[in-house]
Amino acid sequence: MNREAVRATGRVPHGSSDDPDVLDFSANINTRVPDGVRAAYEAALDEARSYPPDDYPDFRAAAADYVGCDPAQVVPTPGGLATIRLTVAVTIGPEDSALVPAPSFGEYAREVKLQGGEPAFVAHDDILDADPAPHALAVVCNPNNPTSEAYDADALRAFARRCRAAETTLLVDEAFLGFTDEPSLAGEPGVVVARSLTKLFGFPGLRAGFAVAGDGPSGATDDLYDLLATARPAWSLGWPAARVGCVSMRDEAFVAATRERVASERAYLRAHLSKRFRVPESDAPFLLADVGRDPTPLIERARERGVVVRDATTFRGLDSHVRVAVKERAANDRLLAALGVDVPD
Repeated sequence: MNREAVRATGRVPHGSSDDPDVLDFSANINTRVPDGVRAAYEAALDEARSYPPDDYPDFRAAAADYVGCDPAQVVPTPGGLATIRLTVAVTIGPEDSALVPAPSFGEYAREVKLQGGEPAFVAHDDILDADPAPHALAVVCNPNNPTSEAYDADALRAFARRCRAAETTLLVDEAFLGFTDEPSLAGEPGVVVARSLTKLFGFPGLRAGFAVAGDGPSGATDDLYDLLATARPAWSLGWPAARVGCVSMRDEAFVAATRERVASERAYLRAHLSKRFRVPESDAPFLLADVGRDPTPLIERARERGVVVRDATTFRGLDSHVRVAVKERAANDRLLAALGVDVPD
């Protein structure tokens, strides 16, 4: 990490509230968790008296089955953001540039800057048409946060091939892909996929995730796995995170039920929010609403009613938007009421 760049780089705002007296729609977390995770967590407490095996064979096997890759391509990490940092660290140096979507997750650009590199911003819906050749790294968020749409799978694979030909590493952040039935890019040559247990499995505080590194045939992307595996800290996951991860990723019924429930509630929420705001369709467990003006008064009124929404004006290029998570029906109705949207009885 570049010391001078660190001094010149600030923090990035995020959603989430730790206030127990509010209903938090600012963080996009599953309202439910898989069966069996409490027992797995409690059993892991005894194991936590010793170091976990640094190669995490059980976790890597579960992760590989979950996304459809070889366990030998899996690098355990304490959350998706850890994969992002690792990938940027092994690909970006001073004066290197990275192709970064906008608006999108602010940590991509921040990590590039921390390494002394320069983010080259491209509209999120144009990034698959951009030329990766001038850049050491290209980043895609699929589905994109905060705009919520998933990329066409064929177009994304075509972009991956162009990145590989240009010897540009492609980082695909699939933090929300598990909410869709779209295929993962895990194992694609020259691609690093970032996954986490945070969103789909409802464990933001557990800090568990993994990278999948697909080595390319030659050039700058030919040793991605070795670079990430060497650079990651030892014992990247504690025993509880590893055990809960295994149980969660193997619960296919939970994943299927979550997708169905979130899709239904998302449609309900969008139908009502669209009565007052512009709300595009979404592939993610959240909706981006254009309120048509400075959203601060709306955000403050919602907070007075005990509901927190995400101020999306902190995302590059957005100036009149809020982002709201998709929750259970009763909570969603409370959100609508806080935003001044009538819901018929």
